[in-house]
Amino acid sequence: MRTRRAVLLLVLATSLPRLLALLHERGSILVNNVDKGDTFAQTYLATGTYGFIPGHPSAYTQPLYGWFLIPLYWIFGRSWETVGIAQICIAVCTVLIVWQIGKRWLTPGIGLLAGLAVALHPYLIWHDIHMNREILDQLLAAALTYLTLHAAERFGWRRAALLGAVLGLAILGNVRLAALPFVIGAYLLWRSRVSRRTLLSCVALLAAAAVIVAPWVVRNRVDVGCWSVTTDARSLWKANNLGTYATLERGGWIDNVPIPKSYPLDPQDIYFHWQKTGVVIPYSECAQMTSYEHKVTQFWIHHPGAKAKLVPVDLQWLWQPSVVETASSPGAGSWVGTLRSTAEPVYMIAVYVLAIVGLFLVPRALAALALLLVGYQTVVAMIFVGVTRYRVPWDFLLDLLAAAALVAIAARVRSRYRT
Repeated sequence: MRTRRAVLLLVLATSLPRLLALLHERGSILVNNVDKGDTFAQTYLATGTYGFIPGHPSAYTQPLYGWFLIPLYWIFGRSWETVGIAQICIAVCTVLIVWQIGKRWLTPGIGLLAGLAVALHPYLIWHDIHMNREILDQLLAAALTYLTLHAAERFGWRRAALLGAVLGLAILGNVRLAALPFVIGAYLLWRSRVSRRTLLSCVALLAAAAVIVAPWVVRNRVDVGCWSVTTDARSLWKANNLGTYATLERGGWIDNVPIPKSYPLDPQDIYFHWQKTGVVIPYSECAQMTSYEHKVTQFWIHHPGAKAKLVPVDLQWLWQPSVVETASSPGAGSWVGTLRSTAEPVYMIAVYVLAIVGLFLVPRALAALALLLVGYQTVVAMIFVGVTRYRVPWDFLLDLLAAAALVAIAARVRSRYRT
């Protein structure tokens, strides 16, 4: 298929289903399960403060999604059309990058099939149009994969610096990726062999990532009081305490974990109180972060058995074919829930089976990178918590492997019919 036709097919396959989903969901886009970045963006545009409350700067969310929304709201206004159409454009860009990965390092046919697999992923059609920061995670995951394979062909400082910059943006979008530049650097050293040039290129990669992340960390030190990408340590605690397992087992999400009254309030608690009363309770955002981080380390040290009990649940929730459903899941009990329990598992089971086959058919460099990135996400899920929406930004790696297997199977079937 010619390039223009392939691009048109991928754009339509990505945008049309999402536009239909957006029209159906338009009443809930700005209301249900809205990301904290939305509140931060509104406060910034209204008062110049990036945080929940005017005059109280905050770092209680990973910053990239909020800064993505700010220019959109400033130019087009806050509306379901603005958010939905912008995120559909991001989804289209992601699909086109996946297509280019397959086209360049596998075959044009594999690239096209992989792009269509991402475009028509049932869960993503719904997920991409809502206020989820993972929409940017998907784009940056695809971009850093492309740039890593590109750098592996000739690992020089220019390619390394560009890759490092994208990794820095990815960290600002998802702090769980903080160690990924070191993992990618090790992969590139393995592919290119250790030499003075490759070591300097590795330094350039890490430096570029640091240059992107550093201004935000410095801002937080100056305006909030601590060196950190985000101060949301309570989310980590919710996934690592003695009440987590029981909450997950009865169908709740980590947000449903009971919080003792003696524990410090977080910035979102202060915000809700301010909304109701107009009074800002004195608090220290950095102190609450430190407190919850300490509680997490104490849980790991003193209750390793309880943590070990959580790990299988985290892995199951990350990798199960059906979408993780909890009592607080958006759309639980509706047609959306039905779609998650039927179409999604059928799709993912096929992808999993084909991806395992494809792992042995693609070039070693791509197979190793896919395993490395998927393995990294798995380890992170064991530390934090695993759930479908944290996995889907990286499902394109499985789609590439599955597409390679599908093309190989189709070729074998054709050859048998010819003979």
